[in-house]
Amino acid sequence: MAVKLIKNGFLVDGNGGEPVKDQIVVVDGAKIVYTGAESGYQPTGQEEVIDAQGGTILPGLIDTHVHMMMEYMPVAKRLETPFSFMYYQAAEYLKNTLEAGITSVRDALGTDLGVKKAVEDGLISGPRLQLSINALTITGGHGDGYTVSGNILDLLPNGYPGMPSGLCDGVEEVRKKTREMLRAGAEVIKVHATGGVLSATDHPEFTQFSQEELEVIVQEGKYRKGVKVMAHAQGAEGIKNAVRAGIHSIEHGIFIDDEAIELMLENGTYLVPTLLAPVAVLETAKEVGMPDSAVEKSKEVIEAHRQSFTKAYKAGVKIAMGTDAGVMKHGTNLRELGLMADAGMSPMETIVASTKTAAECMGWEDKLGTIEQGKLADIVIVKGNPLEDIYSLADNNNIQVVVKDGKVEKNLL
Repeated sequence: MAVKLIKNGFLVDGNGGEPVKDQIVVVDGAKIVYTGAESGYQPTGQEEVIDAQGGTILPGLIDTHVHMMMEYMPVAKRLETPFSFMYYQAAEYLKNTLEAGITSVRDALGTDLGVKKAVEDGLISGPRLQLSINALTITGGHGDGYTVSGNILDLLPNGYPGMPSGLCDGVEEVRKKTREMLRAGAEVIKVHATGGVLSATDHPEFTQFSQEELEVIVQEGKYRKGVKVMAHAQGAEGIKNAVRAGIHSIEHGIFIDDEAIELMLENGTYLVPTLLAPVAVLETAKEVGMPDSAVEKSKEVIEAHRQSFTKAYKAGVKIAMGTDAGVMKHGTNLRELGLMADAGMSPMETIVASTKTAAECMGWEDKLGTIEQGKLADIVIVKGNPLEDIYSLADNNNIQVVVKDGKVEKNLL
């Protein structure tokens, strides 16, 4: 792999400082070996030069809440789709995500170890994956596929080899299910601490799992493999239970209250807001056959969600970008930055949330999240200056070059 020299762009390194003009980034193999003034680097003449053409050079962006094995579709279509077809669809979803400038993701349920291996071995193109395998949920809770008709219809198949069912009740069942996810390759444990928008038999404010059950999940991850826990948590009581239990990140956080914010600040808990999720439900409801219950709950929560985000942000809660992609189309992830900006963040802060802070949330800050010497060469070149128009990142045609592990995965220049 030839040494690559990226030049002629504004450098936004992910640390939050002002962008710098006339900086270069040099990549050798999978790593960044130099970043700084061009005068400080002695070229060999053998470098492959990538001209940013006056655009902006960013770290590879990170989405900390996706579902790579699905895009929501009508029930009838799901029923007539063969089981194995979802893997071929996932290859397209992964490619679309990578070409949107997302070079790393945390999968929040539904993707098994074989998909990660296919990406790592180069069989398919996609972002770097951190897996949760499947989410733990209670009987009748968010993630239980039981419908009002009495039939079971899960969003994604589960219970097949490599994808244990996450349904569990009581301390010992919860302990065993956590161990099953770890055995299947989970690098983070996902738990549904409250009800949700898409589930038919609960509400976002319903609390799931007891404090003791949540603590057992955290203990199993922490003491057995050092694995953190992410919690789907939308109602205030469920959020607080999760934080008190030692859960690492709160996903969605729709009804955060002041006490929850104080607890998150005390414990260093991350918020992954996914502001795009309820917006997308309303936008695509007719096209993809969203149930009426999901549409009504989205209408109910959307403003509270935005207000909770703003309150948490102003209080200083650590925020990592996440979208819930899969509820909406993969590759539309960077719309989230515009929504975060609309809710109070500066454009630079949305970029930091999508790079440095997201890498920290995933425990990958030693190798990703910023453009620095020694880190993995995940680099994106975008047209123009997103600090002047953060919404421009939502147009994938403006994502001109994507480099992952030093390999050019997309080049429109």
